Formats: sequence, C-alpha cells, structure tokens
Amino acid sequence: MGRLTTHVLDTSRGRPGEGLDIELFRIDGEARVKLGAFRTNADGRCDQPLLEGTEFAAGIYELVFDAGAYFAVQGAVGGGDLPEPGFLGKVPVRFGISAADAHYHVPLLLSPFGYSTYRGS
Repeated sequence: MGRLTTHVLDTSRGRPGEGLDIELFRIDGEARVKLGAFRTNADGRCDQPLLEGTEFAAGIYELVFDAGAYFAVQGAVGGGDLPEPGFLGKVPVRFGISAADAHYHVPLLLSPFGYSTYRGS
C-alpha cells in the first residue's frame, strides 16, 4: 500500500522545521477538498503518514505549509529581525500521485525568503 510523507528543513537555521503547520488537500476539478491538518515534530516530520491505506489514491494533491506563522514564531534569523509582513506566507505545493502502491515523499527546504521541494524517497 502506498503512503504520503513529508518533512521540513529550515535551511536558515540549519535544523528541522519543528512546529510547522501543514494542510493536505485533494484537488477535484476546481474544488480543493481538505483531507487533514498536521504539525511537524522535533525532527521536522509528521508523526504518521499524511495519507495511506484506502485513502491513498492516484490524483492531484496539494500540501500547504504555513511558513509565515512558523517564521513569526522563530523570530530573529541570523541576528536580525524578520520583516513584517514576512516574504513567505502559506507555501502551496501541488503534485500528482500516479502509483497508488508507491511511497511519495514531499520534503520542503525552507528559509524566510525562499523554498524548494522535490520527490524524495
């Protein structure tokens, strides 16, 4: 059975992104159906897969990482205060799942001024 996982690395601090809120949506045409809400643990990961079992199916999905709230809590980065409002707010990552029996891992490398993602393992 397939599953969906994620983790967040705070590249500005050189450590896992702990306490970052994430929402998961399934995209159905123009509609976004919310499937769950999660928070990263001390390792920057969620305690369980975001999607697995019979809920895990081929389709289009979106993870929304609340980077703005995360960095607001973090406060100063690199010895300076972050601007208000911050550059990043909610970071959406839309992706497709084509194989319902595979592991899809969607990591986020995050700083207050940029991010990147990829299909991990």
